[in-house]
Amino acid sequence: MGARSTRALMQPIRSKLPGVGTTIFTVMSRLAEQSGAINLSQGFPDFQPPGALLDLVSEHLQRGHNQYAPMAGISSLREQIAEKTAALYGRKVDSDTEITVTSGATEALFCAIHAVVRAGEQIIVFDPAYDSYEPAAALAGAETIHIPLCMPDFSIDWERLESALSPRVRLVIINSPHNPTGSILTREDLDRLAAMLADYDCYVVSDEVYEHIVFDGLGHASVLAHPELASRSFAVFSFGKTYHATGWKIGYCIAPAALTEEFRRVHQFNTFATVTPLQYALADFLARGAAHHLGLASFYQQKRDFFVEAMRGSRFTMTPSRGTYFQLAEYASISDLPDHEFARLLTETHKVAVIPVTAFYKSPPDTRLVRFCFAKELATLQTAAARLREL
Repeated sequence: MGARSTRALMQPIRSKLPGVGTTIFTVMSRLAEQSGAINLSQGFPDFQPPGALLDLVSEHLQRGHNQYAPMAGISSLREQIAEKTAALYGRKVDSDTEITVTSGATEALFCAIHAVVRAGEQIIVFDPAYDSYEPAAALAGAETIHIPLCMPDFSIDWERLESALSPRVRLVIINSPHNPTGSILTREDLDRLAAMLADYDCYVVSDEVYEHIVFDGLGHASVLAHPELASRSFAVFSFGKTYHATGWKIGYCIAPAALTEEFRRVHQFNTFATVTPLQYALADFLARGAAHHLGLASFYQQKRDFFVEAMRGSRFTMTPSRGTYFQLAEYASISDLPDHEFARLLTETHKVAVIPVTAFYKSPPDTRLVRFCFAKELATLQTAAARLREL
């Protein structure tokens, strides 16, 4: 067959994700760079991981731990994860059959969704929802049902959830502490969810990447500490969020053995294994009794309180975040612009980049909210707040 006839047979690509563009995080970070703005949009720290952990990474690079790790993760790291899980949540998990180290939490979310969701089935997410959930479901041929959280506290609308549940719903995705709103789920919330799912063949993905960043003395309610939910859940965590190293892209998933078996079927043909020297370094860091994660709540609460206080003279309205390193701000007294336009204005004109909250909605409400990331040095937050007080 000649070149001419080959070209004639080619058809335009039919996208599997026709409604998906470039993520808002990429858009705003690029705009921040182009505008010379302080980047309080994308969620990454502007400070280093613990020095002792960096030393261990260098050590393991030099010791030759640079080849493929086992598909499920190195055994010593999975054992440390199991010990940490038992200490924090009172749940004993099998490091061989219930823990998988992944190339970031996003990979874990993708694998969990594809492990149990099939074409024609449904998943439920709560808006504003992190933007990786629905595309993963769409690639599995599933439909996503979006249930808006109740404002102003961004709590679950239990009546709407109950009405949405059906035999077609294979998965409910929860996220606590919640990105982008900073709300949290309580033990009572988990009790209520478990009761609603009791009569359904429905699984849970629990996105808990900010597990250690819960403020004002409140504890993190994990599905792993809830026997009824733990038996049907994939719990997803992030070392990158915990150790100020988002660029490492290393996380893990804990699930019952039968669910982990299906999870690994997807994982092994996705990334197969996660970067080896980082796994050894993290295993050693945890084995030496590093309690870095236990101080994260107070570490980030200081930053939250500092930023909220620094913004007190502005025309933004803030209710302090209950968790994560994100803070919502309402700007109705400043502008009537939609949040995408207001975010662009802040970035280009006032040199502070933020995320428009409607980017996390399927059907955006008529709100005036933007999200700030306060995982920054205090001097960075002070400079940003000074610029924002001028509006």
